[in-house]
Order: sequence, then C-alpha cells, then structure tokens
Amino acid sequence: MKKWTPTREAPEPLEGPVVPTVVGGTVLWFVLFLAQLPFYGWFEDHGHTWWVWTCLAGAGLGLIGIWYVRGRDAALARAARDDT
Repeated sequence: MKKWTPTREAPEPLEGPVVPTVVGGTVLWFVLFLAQLPFYGWFEDHGHTWWVWTCLAGAGLGLIGIWYVRGRDAALARAARDDT
C-alpha cells in the first residue's frame, strides 16, 4: 500500500541578516561561558561541568559558523554581480 502525500512546490528560502544573527549567537555563547567561570567549583561539585564546556563549544562552533556564512554571503554577492 502506497502512502499518498500531496505534492507541493517548495517555498522560497527565507533570507535575512544571517551574519549578524550568527555573530550574536556566538557572542551569547561566549558570554555564557564567561559568566559560568566564577562558579566552576559549584558546577564541579554538582557534576555539571559540561554546562561550562558546552558554552565554550557553542562559541567555538559559532566562530566556524561566522566564517561559513561570511563566505556564503560573499559567494551570493558574486553570483548576483555576475548575473547582471
């Protein structure tokens, strides 16, 4: 028995301020990391040190994300410039 799924055209992708959004998220992760550092002893006593390291990992991955979206924006700008 074949499942019937209605076929629809895919919507256009939403474009917005991608670079500032990723930069803002990266800064937020890093600020959360810095805010938790004074309480590292408490986190360690309660077995929650992964919270601190998760924030640092989020900031690090955010740096990779910034590099990626800046390159993507540059490529989109080049493509738009070449099409005209």
